[in-house]
Amino acid sequence: MNLRKNIVLIGMPGSGKTTIAKAISRLYGLELYDTDEYIEKKEGKIISDIFKNGEKHFRKLETEAVKDISSKDAVVISTGGGVIKSPYNMELLKRNGLIVFINRSVEDIIKDVDTANRPLLNKSKDNLHKLYNERYKLYKEYSDYEVINDKNLKVVIDKISDIIRENL
Repeated sequence: MNLRKNIVLIGMPGSGKTTIAKAISRLYGLELYDTDEYIEKKEGKIISDIFKNGEKHFRKLETEAVKDISSKDAVVISTGGGVIKSPYNMELLKRNGLIVFINRSVEDIIKDVDTANRPLLNKSKDNLHKLYNERYKLYKEYSDYEVINDKNLKVVIDKISDIIRENL
């Protein structure tokens, strides 16, 4: 496959980015990078422990991860849900990437996601709605494409496959 850009998935925590990224990576034989996993590996700690040093500290590490990963070619990148809070991160990702917003309803996220290791989700349902409302316009602003994840993984993968084919 002669993909010219990275496939970058953005969206809320629990939207399915990592699961979808793994499926796309396997399907097309592309290398996969998950920014949260990258940070965990580099720091030797899980995200919830890193957050104990404050969100600002985590966002700094996230920017370092984005710098490293976004310079690669023709890879799949699953980002942390808050990556869109930094215009600089998004500029780096967009420079060599097709940005796909994985949009999943807050209700589905609440039903399906274990929030134990997700520091920004484990507070309350109201917090999740607030987070979604704060971030939605940024996801829309930065994305080149939007794919609705209504729990049918095959449909989501097919839509992203169409996006990939359009950009070969």
